[in-house]
Amino acid sequence: MQLQNKRCVITGAASGIGAAIAQLFAREGALLVLTDCNGSKLDNMVTECQQSGAQCCGVVADVGEVSGATAAVDHCLALYGSIDVLVNNAGMLTQARCTDLTLDMWEKMMDVDLRSVFLATQRALPSMLAQRSGRIINIASQLGIKGGAELCHYSAAKAGVIGFTKSLALEVSASNVLVNAIAPGPIETPLIDGINHAWKEAKSAELPLGRFGKAFEIAPTALLLASEPGGNLFVGQTLGPNSGDVMP
Repeated sequence: MQLQNKRCVITGAASGIGAAIAQLFAREGALLVLTDCNGSKLDNMVTECQQSGAQCCGVVADVGEVSGATAAVDHCLALYGSIDVLVNNAGMLTQARCTDLTLDMWEKMMDVDLRSVFLATQRALPSMLAQRSGRIINIASQLGIKGGAELCHYSAAKAGVIGFTKSLALEVSASNVLVNAIAPGPIETPLIDGINHAWKEAKSAELPLGRFGKAFEIAPTALLLASEPGGNLFVGQTLGPNSGDVMP
């Protein structure tokens, strides 16, 4: 029970990596506030976490909207008075060559994958700083490090998440608020449903491990960063469970 009574917010928690983290955190004793824009899937995840014995509630919200990005943190603060762990996981993924990207596609990607991380984090920070403890875990991507053809907007947003993580870690680590990122490689989740088969097939062939990862294989990295003493010395780091796609 590494997260016993830790007040945790997870965005994009209804499916994929967010759902896997929610399930694992529930088993580890966390008090969970989950958010997603898909209400029916979120309800199912809340029920599943409750069946694991966790205290859990859901907030239906679109993190692409300013109010939606902060909704789960606001609910956690109102319900529990503070927050211990924030997992900024919500994201989207579309595919287009740079010459075909519309301004709307670019801005929507930045709103969901980058701006929401800033907004939720900014809302959580005063409480964490006041109690002199907290963990912020930002889900980035290995494409934020190496880039990806036909994914300029996604790669730029995730590179922004990594830069934000490092800069914020420098600001708040002295107050025992530890900020880190996870940059998974390609993972078999609904997020990649919109990517064409040829891209996924070529990507899989590039990987030293020879396969995409599974969501449940990412969740233990989030648990490590959220837990004590396992995560105590990680400051501004980007951990890479990525099938060998990036080797810093």
